[in-house]
This record gives sequence, C-alpha cells and structure tokens, in this order.
Amino acid sequence: MPNLKENKKILNREVLDFNYRDPIKIVQFGEGNFLRAFVGYAFQELNKVVGFKAGIAVVQPINNGLVKMLNNQDGLYTLFMKGVNKGKEIQDIELISNIVKGVDPYANFSEYLSLAQEESLEFVISNTTEAGIAYVETDTANMQPPNSFPAKLTVFLYERYRFFKGDTTKGLTIIPCELINYNSDSLKDIILKYISKWNLGDDFKTWLLQNSTFHNTLVDRIVPGYPKVEIETYNSQLAYIDNLIVTSEAFFLWVIEGDNHLKAKLPFDKTNLDVKIVNNMQPYRTRKVRILNGAHTAMVPFSILFGNNTVKESVDNSFTGSFIKNTVFNEIIETLNMDKQELNSFANQVFDRFKNPFIIHNLSSIALNSISKFTVRVLPSLLEYVKLQNKVPTNLTFAFACLIRFYKGSFKGKTLPVQDSEQIVSTLAKIWKSKDFYEVAYRVLSIEAYWGQDLTKVDNLTKAIALALKEIESNGVEIGFKNYSKNY
Repeated sequence: MPNLKENKKILNREVLDFNYRDPIKIVQFGEGNFLRAFVGYAFQELNKVVGFKAGIAVVQPINNGLVKMLNNQDGLYTLFMKGVNKGKEIQDIELISNIVKGVDPYANFSEYLSLAQEESLEFVISNTTEAGIAYVETDTANMQPPNSFPAKLTVFLYERYRFFKGDTTKGLTIIPCELINYNSDSLKDIILKYISKWNLGDDFKTWLLQNSTFHNTLVDRIVPGYPKVEIETYNSQLAYIDNLIVTSEAFFLWVIEGDNHLKAKLPFDKTNLDVKIVNNMQPYRTRKVRILNGAHTAMVPFSILFGNNTVKESVDNSFTGSFIKNTVFNEIIETLNMDKQELNSFANQVFDRFKNPFIIHNLSSIALNSISKFTVRVLPSLLEYVKLQNKVPTNLTFAFACLIRFYKGSFKGKTLPVQDSEQIVSTLAKIWKSKDFYEVAYRVLSIEAYWGQDLTKVDNLTKAIALALKEIESNGVEIGFKNYSKNY
C-alpha cells in the first residue's frame, strides 16, 4: 500500500484554494478538541445557513497548546461526526473553516491585546476546563499575560474599554462553556473581584456591567478527540493530510441562558442545531444530570459486577439493557417535573448515544469517584421517588446496593476498578470486614459526609439494600435482582 503522505499535502487554505476569511466576530479562549467539535461546528452551521459571517480568533489559554499547529493549517481542520439516530448509524464529515487566526498570548501579548480592538468583535466564548474559572490571588494587571483565564479576560475587557474610550456599543456577549454550574455567574464574580483588586475604576466596572452580558450554559456532546490510533483510516477519506482531525458523536445540545435579544443576536433557530436560548437552564441541567449522567453512574457498578466492560455492552445485553432502561423510564423520569414527552425523547436520544458503535466508553473509565457522582446524579432521583411514591424504587435501590458492593474491591475472584480517595476506599474496606449485610448497609448509609444526610432515616432503604447485598453475594447480579425485586 502506498504511503498516503506521498500523494497528499498538509491541509491549508492554499491547498484548497480557499482564502476567504470572515471578520473576527468571536474570540474563543481554548483551542482543544471540544471547542473545535462544538463551538467551531455550531458557528460554521450559522455561517452556512444564515450568512452569519462570524470569524473566530482562537486564544491559547495555557503556555503549551495547539495554536502553532492551528496556524500551520490556516485555522482549517476536519470534523468527523459519528453516531446512531433512531437505530441507524450515521457519519458526517465537515471541513471547519471559520477560524481566522490563532493567538498565543505567552508568545505575543500585544497581538492578544489587539484582538480587543477589533471593531467587529461581539462574542467571547471559552472552555478552559472546569479548573479554568478560578481566582488566582497572585495574578496582576501588569502580567503579560496573567495566569488564570478570568484574569486574562479582565485585562482583555479593560483594553477594549480603554481603546474605544468607553463606547457603550462595544460591550461583548460572554458565553463560557466550562462544565460547572452557573459558569458565567462564577466568571463574572471573579472578573469583578479583579477589577476591585487592581483598582481599574468604577467607570470600567459600570461600562462592563451595563454593556456586556454574561450567559450561563450547558453543553452536551461527547468528543473523543484526535483519533491517533486510527489516523490513517481517517486521513484516507480526505484529499489532504490533516494533523488536527477531531471526532465527535453526532448528538449536539447547547443550552444558553438569555432573552429575546440574544435569540436575535444568535439566530440558531434558523438552523437544525439543538441550541436552546432559555430564561433558566437549570431544568435542562437537571434533565442531563439525572438522565444521562445518572444512567451512567447507576449502571457502572451494576454492569461491572454483571461482567460487562463497556456502556454499549451494558445497553445491548438483554438483562442489563432492560434494567438500565427501566431505571430511566420508570423511575428517574417519574421524579422530574418537566414535560414527559420531552423527557422521553431526550432519554431515547441518550440510549442512541449509549449504543454508538464509534465511541468506546469503558465502564472502568467512568468508575472514578463513584460515591460522589452517585450523590449528585442518582441519589436525588431515589429520594424524590421515595417522596412521591412512599416506597423505595426497585432499580435505583438495587443499583445503590451494587455501588456499595463494588467498593468491597473484588467480586467472584476478580479485582474491581475502584477509583476513589484513599479515605473512602479504606473506610468502605473496613466496613466490609463485617459479614452482616444489614450492618454493612447501615454503616455505609449513615455516613452523612458521603450522602449529605443520614440515609438510614429513609424508610425501608437500609433493609432493602441489605437484602440486595445478600442476593448479589449469594446469587450474582442477574438472579439476585430477580429475587430481590419480588420483595421491592
């Protein structure tokens, strides 16, 4: 087989004879896989469908990043989107061409500040990881650049304010995509803290608050990223060599808090993308956390104990797949105060995503910090079900028992992929020295530091989990569940 690179050139605008660049309308902090497969793709669609003409200037948020490689390809890269839609496998390939340039503020700080002077600039978008929105005490206004993203953005906004002499039409729409709740509110609070600490003045603060807007968001798309192992297979489908190929699932959801003014400014409603601009994104966050993340977290210990290795195996297996579906549709959805048709539709999309043959989701990789994940993602559904139905939910309670059994560390002679803090692992190991299942259940459920409350006070929960633990130990997951479910 001939070497593909012998016959192809590295992707750039000259190779494609494509030199048009839109004016810079967006400054994007972050050049990683997620933003390129999510925000880059979203604005590419907006440009295509409604002629939005939004060019993106990408800012490298850390000292070592991809900006040099991005500039070597003139901002171009290929997105492969693969997934399952209503049982059918789909694949789309999209050349993303809306990045105008990449800027490394560590290598060229003046070029970074010059972005704040762009006449056409309207939006700031970011994804600097969950740890990116943080206040760093040692950051100062004179650093070139400051370390933290909020400090860099404060300097950037102050430069825009000064350059345009406080022009009230030059405020920006700021849309962070970091995966923390109330991401925009947190970012704004830190910026205001820097303004005060650095004595940047009340006039600048007033200009920012009155003329710029901050919008909380929820983003949802699985982006495995650069397909290193299969890169030749991907490049074989292209007429060029792309060193920045990014892969993602087909599913796309972007929920942004905003009003009619933002809807007019971002006319995503004219595209086929699922972008929701809403007054309050919290119901959508709850929906995602309880259904998507909750199903993931509930299935992991249960499915590992059964013998599965991946999410796809879990939903494809007749027993574990049925268990997970019943958990979502008959227990979790029943606790959510949203339109049931919309919830069922979302849940069906989730199961399509779970079945995606193009994305391998190992259960062991999702098992990290399962106790804290269960508390946030699953326990609220269990407790709400008890409140509404006056009984413990069959599947969620059994999944809870599987979680507790998982932390014993081994099952049927096999070591389990328990990954948690040393304190949690050692505490559960000590509790599991007892051979009394009721005592194990009682002691684990009474640890308020894990669950935020003493769960032994929930009627029948301790007794139900003790029975489930006994059944799992004696008969395994499948027969154990069938026996357990006759009683609960």
